[in-house]
Amino acid sequence: MQTEVLLPLIAYLLLVFGLSVYAYTRREQGNFLTEYFLGNRSMGGFVLAMTLTATYISASSFIGGPGAAYKFGLGWVLLAMIQLPAVWLSLGVLGKKFAILARRYNAVTLNDMLFARYQSRLLVWLASLSLLVAFLGAMTVQFIGGARLLETAAGIPYDTGLLIFGISIALYTAFGGFRASVLNDAMQGLVMLLGTILLLVAVIHAAGGLHSAVDKLQQIDPKLVSVHGGDDVLSLPFMASFWILVCFGVIGLPHTAVRCISYKDSKAVHRGIVLGTIVVAVLMLGMHLAGALGRAVLPDLKIPDQVIPTLMITVLPPYAAGIFLAAPMAAIMSTINAQLLQSSATIVKDLYLGIKPEQLTNERKLKRFSSWATFVLGLLVLLAAWRPPEMIIWLNLLAFGGLEAVFLWPLVLGLYWERANAAGALSSMIVGAVCYTLLASIDLHIAGLHPIVPSLLLSLLAFYVGNKFGKQPRETVLKPS
Repeated sequence: MQTEVLLPLIAYLLLVFGLSVYAYTRREQGNFLTEYFLGNRSMGGFVLAMTLTATYISASSFIGGPGAAYKFGLGWVLLAMIQLPAVWLSLGVLGKKFAILARRYNAVTLNDMLFARYQSRLLVWLASLSLLVAFLGAMTVQFIGGARLLETAAGIPYDTGLLIFGISIALYTAFGGFRASVLNDAMQGLVMLLGTILLLVAVIHAAGGLHSAVDKLQQIDPKLVSVHGGDDVLSLPFMASFWILVCFGVIGLPHTAVRCISYKDSKAVHRGIVLGTIVVAVLMLGMHLAGALGRAVLPDLKIPDQVIPTLMITVLPPYAAGIFLAAPMAAIMSTINAQLLQSSATIVKDLYLGIKPEQLTNERKLKRFSSWATFVLGLLVLLAAWRPPEMIIWLNLLAFGGLEAVFLWPLVLGLYWERANAAGALSSMIVGAVCYTLLASIDLHIAGLHPIVPSLLLSLLAFYVGNKFGKQPRETVLKPS
């Protein structure tokens, strides 16, 4: 183990737990469910920007994305930048209207919003099960990324690193709730920015300058500096699919959508859009460019996902590597705690209280049940991550696509189409989930498109057709009260 690398990381983890203790003391005030799962809807613009960005930026962005850029070259860096409008789309499309309706319905989860809008318990159960299955896959990716990071950068065996990482996150998320999550996200966003800039500068310096790095990439494989990427992977259908999957479709991700019902006021939304877009731009460009140029420094890596951890210990002094190690750890931890909270909120609020609504006033039992649900889910994901695949980016994109295929149209059309009803939403969810699962399972790319594209098109059609047969909603559902 490399002590110089570990010491800054240990200090960082202690700070994370300190913020969780503070969040726990604040958690004692006010309604438990609203505080634990939404932080009493009190986020300002800076915290909103950081928590939305930190939730969206994950192990895939710090480990898998740079790994793909290492393998396919500078074209992948260009591809990654199509994610730039993600924060603007999420807050712009959902934003104010979503928050107004959430306050009117006293919604704590995304499924609360769906039930208030469509008045269908069957829809809530289907959405809850879909969310839990997809989140288990998505969180497994994050756990794998964290353990690989500790294995490569700090010399900790994968299994040991997985235990340390998984138990730590499960404990601090279960202990502190949503307030701990967003406070840590704000700090983690700053850590990610600092670490990204530090690593990119060090990689360019180690490669002998930007011009020298690009020359070395061209010598290794001329396609590494072309817009089509290595193996000509970046075709127009692939890039269009990627934009839908990781940018437009983000509107339908539950753990980002719930941030849109947790902010304080309109000023927070406007500031969050500007700051969040800037942070996403710096992080995406910096990390993917570091991964691509890293091939000029480390040309013979067998596992692309190891490029960032290996670069850390190669181009940075030990203590600086330890400080940077906190950046991808922050990205991973912020995504996991958001998904863990959404999963436990689904179990407690949508499933348990859906069956036993009389327990809503039993706050003591709800506190204990919520914390244990969060902790046990964390342990289950830890077990799922015990035997990892070689490139985690594909598993992460699979989970992303599944969530978008289920939630995107019921969420967006439920907000903006007054005649949308439960039959349409259920049809859309079922068709989207089945279509995406089948296409992804057999790896079928119609006209070169990722399975998410035909899945979203068919689920949109299913929404329209199903809507013809359902009962029309009450006129007051979307109108201001």
